[in-house]
Amino acid sequence: MYIFPAIDLYEGKAVRLLRGNYSEMTIYDNDPVSVAKRFFDSGAEYLHVVDLEGARDGTTANFETIGRLIKESGLKVEIGGGVRTEEVVKRYLQAGALRVILGTAAVTQPELVEELVQKYGSGIAVGVDIKDGMAAIKGWTETSSLSCFDFFERLEKVGVKTVICTDISKDGVLSGTNTSLYKELSERFSVDIVASGGVSTLEDVNVLSSMGLYGAILGKALYTGNIDLKAAIAAAKGASK
Repeated sequence: MYIFPAIDLYEGKAVRLLRGNYSEMTIYDNDPVSVAKRFFDSGAEYLHVVDLEGARDGTTANFETIGRLIKESGLKVEIGGGVRTEEVVKRYLQAGALRVILGTAAVTQPELVEELVQKYGSGIAVGVDIKDGMAAIKGWTETSSLSCFDFFERLEKVGVKTVICTDISKDGVLSGTNTSLYKELSERFSVDIVASGGVSTLEDVNVLSSMGLYGAILGKALYTGNIDLKAAIAAAKGASK
């Protein structure tokens, strides 16, 4: 299993939200590139980046910072937040992103997802953000009428390869991750699943890895020191063997 350390961007800074609440924001570093380089030095291969302003507003407010992360970090970068058109997808892929994550657009414009997967293949991923069993949209500020499992089924049918799945209730609270959800999803679907939300101990990493998940995102737990990135990467590799 791969470990994806996360950087959430707001006004060019590395921040974290509590359960996706923009009024509960903590600024961890004014220089996200230095954070990414520390991740690289700890043995990370990948970086998960979210443009929080983009997620909320549908913009590319942090494009310049993301470009620097791609060029200077040494990491393979996946980027999400505000990706709602092919033009934005192309901008990020041309800037060197490994893959671009559709969120709101994947719920509201299913035909766009199918079209982009046909064009860009594994360069397209989808973020499935779960609130009370339903897919949340617009930076988690709204809940759709699409259930988590129906959404996964739809994505698998159109050929989406990678799905980043977040249980919003677990995000940023360091209370453990929703292992039962990921177990059910991994048994029912053949897409590469990246678990996100509440992954805060080596035990979480071990359990997710033993399920055969593709990846796990580490966010707040890295910034608070609850989990050591180097140890998490080693655990993910060890449990996958």
